[in-house]
Amino acid sequence: MFSTSFSRLFTLCSALASLSVGLAAPHTPRAQVPTGPKFVIYTDAQIGDGSSVLPPLDQIQGFNVVNLAFLLTSGPADQVAKWAALPADQRQQLKQQYNSAGVSLVVSAFGETEHPTSQDPTTVANNLAQFVLNTDLDGIDIDYEEFELVVQQPGVGEAWLTTLTQTLRQQLPQGQFILSHAPVGPWFQPTFCPGGCYITVDKNVGSLIDYYNIQFYNQSPSPGYEDCNTLLNSAGGSSIFEIQKNGVDVNKLVIGKPGTTADITNGGFIDPATLGTCIQQAVQGGWNAGVMAFQFPHADTTWLSAVKGSSFAA
Repeated sequence: MFSTSFSRLFTLCSALASLSVGLAAPHTPRAQVPTGPKFVIYTDAQIGDGSSVLPPLDQIQGFNVVNLAFLLTSGPADQVAKWAALPADQRQQLKQQYNSAGVSLVVSAFGETEHPTSQDPTTVANNLAQFVLNTDLDGIDIDYEEFELVVQQPGVGEAWLTTLTQTLRQQLPQGQFILSHAPVGPWFQPTFCPGGCYITVDKNVGSLIDYYNIQFYNQSPSPGYEDCNTLLNSAGGSSIFEIQKNGVDVNKLVIGKPGTTADITNGGFIDPATLGTCIQQAVQGGWNAGVMAFQFPHADTTWLSAVKGSSFAA
């Protein structure tokens, strides 16, 4: 996931803060897991003057999952650091407020700046899960982006993600906590990775993963995903309906797109109105997984309304 330039100097201090959070008695209420289509908004960039932790509810109406970015193995950064720094009672109040509005709060791990595969996946997963439990969150999203490794070391990334996912589910039971992954589109193309990338991950642990926030962007010039055909039907094996033919549950394939061109580094933007026509075609073809946007505030209620149109039942 393309990260903003928000200062990572906070990371060290945030890591220390996360350690103090980890020492507290875990607060483990049953989390909120939305049913039906997922409408996911990432928040990594600073909101307003920087004092806000979550996008205001009136600006994200229609979304039912907020992914706070990013949790690193060294500790929380960006919006996650702000969440971790809140007093426990304030976090719990915010969680109740957002859950009551039908919005789940999830932390997104890793992102483009971290390559965690050199670390033990069981230890990493246990630490990630403990952060979720200790900071009043509804689940975790795995944004793994080791692009060179999956091509140069067949099977290594796939095995690491398999163990990570299995361990996360031991700590965050299915039906009680959200567990999503956020792979790039080409990682579902059977011939893209020698080890199979997410085709292998899905075969190994797909039953443990609630849905995939697929990054259909930053992949220009090919396949690009800049029109409905490459997004849905023909992208060398990595469009929505090609991924379905590759054996992945089509209703786990959440279509991820940038809010604006400012949120990407290498193409994939489709204006909301045009994207809405693609979504309509997808629904007509039997897909109903939902939409992901990176990121607030460039994507908001207005953006989502244009994308959803009348494609989804109220």
